[in-house]
Amino acid sequence: MKFSRLTQLAADTVAAAQRRLPPELRPLAHQVPVHYEAGPAADVLAEGFEPDILGLFTGDPHGTSGESPNPAPPQILLYLESLWDYAEEDVELFREEVRLTYLHELGHYLGWDEDELEQRGLD
Repeated sequence: MKFSRLTQLAADTVAAAQRRLPPELRPLAHQVPVHYEAGPAADVLAEGFEPDILGLFTGDPHGTSGESPNPAPPQILLYLESLWDYAEEDVELFREEVRLTYLHELGHYLGWDEDELEQRGLD
């Protein structure tokens, strides 16, 4: 499937996921931009991430701005070709994986660690 179509499907899925969030989380979700990329950049791979990574949160989590030595704006990266491959080129499974990956990375933005993500079913 063309990258432009995957991007549209993913953006629609993220928007739907945001609408389903509890009202107190929606404004926070809209504060962190979501970027759709084909796959991870060389610098991400150089940090030790696998080439088939599905998504990544970068930057400081909400409420911790300026605490890191190299502050960067928060963002969520979704790697659409990895998600498409993971979903075995099934559109409905792709949407579900985009939704889960987005919510997982949003959880990192909210400051939730892996245990908290697991407790919320976002692992």
